[in-house]
Amino acid sequence: MDAASKAVLEAVLPVYLLILAGAGLRKLGVLKREQDDPIFHLVFSVLYPCLILDKIMGSESVRHISSVGWGIGVGFGLTVLGFAGAWLAAVLLRFQKGTGLRTFALSAGVQNFGYTAIPVVEQLWVGGGALAMLFVHNLGVELAIWSVGVMILSGQRKVPWRRLVNGPVISVLLGLLLVGSGADQFLVPAPEGGPPPTGIMWFGAMIRKSMSWLGSGTFPIAILVTGAVMLDMIGVEKPSARVVIGGCVVRLVILPLTILAAAKYLPAPLALKQVLVVQAAMPSAMSPIMLAKVYGGRPGVAVQIVIATTAVSLLTLPFVIVWGRQWVGL
Repeated sequence: MDAASKAVLEAVLPVYLLILAGAGLRKLGVLKREQDDPIFHLVFSVLYPCLILDKIMGSESVRHISSVGWGIGVGFGLTVLGFAGAWLAAVLLRFQKGTGLRTFALSAGVQNFGYTAIPVVEQLWVGGGALAMLFVHNLGVELAIWSVGVMILSGQRKVPWRRLVNGPVISVLLGLLLVGSGADQFLVPAPEGGPPPTGIMWFGAMIRKSMSWLGSGTFPIAILVTGAVMLDMIGVEKPSARVVIGGCVVRLVILPLTILAAAKYLPAPLALKQVLVVQAAMPSAMSPIMLAKVYGGRPGVAVQIVIATTAVSLLTLPFVIVWGRQWVGL
């Protein structure tokens, strides 16, 4: 194994070990089902927003409006393109409305852009602003899911924009406002080994440190609970080869090529290209399971795609990232 492959594996493997640990804790009865919602609420409403703010403030990668526009626009555009590609694949696989066509399109069409992607981006691209760009990119993905995605799944044209008023979205917008106005300079972490700040800068450093502590707990806790939830989903519906194989091919083979092509050929900022290489390797997101329940889809189809792509991505993810980095030229 060469140095590049080893570095990618070291960044990826802990995520999957945490997923397995979460499943093990569920099996042992340590992490109970009734604890899932309170934990996810804490993560989504407090820990995740703190992580976003901590990583966006001070990042040069999102200080310019053009970079922000690229992040949001590419996040939105590639997600919609993913829906279209997955819809076409579902038609070719002879899915029909009522038998999983819409749920397949949504589930295979959007990659995991949150808790699984965060630690991988953070480990692979240290200090380059890629993590801050990931959060900006994710704003575009959220816009695509709650507009085009919901319309695909529900068959309606009404968009539930209120769903976008949540902790992560607000924290991204607040972080960009602080960076754009320069106000983030009052929330600079205290320098290690240097003279401590004084006055308002000292108070800002204490706020930033508390925020950093809270944010650092985001993805270990979220991934543990994700592993537990995934264990619960196994066996909920009898697996279908058409769903499982089709979902893996679309999500882990076809759409990654589209995302990597965007990273290579679009004149996008470097930090966004780094984000896209990781996004190309990600399995399906879990949010379509919830959306299928709410908007009359087939949750069982979404569950199969999520579990299958997550399991198979353990093998494909390091390869896609290593090859993608070389091909894109990062």
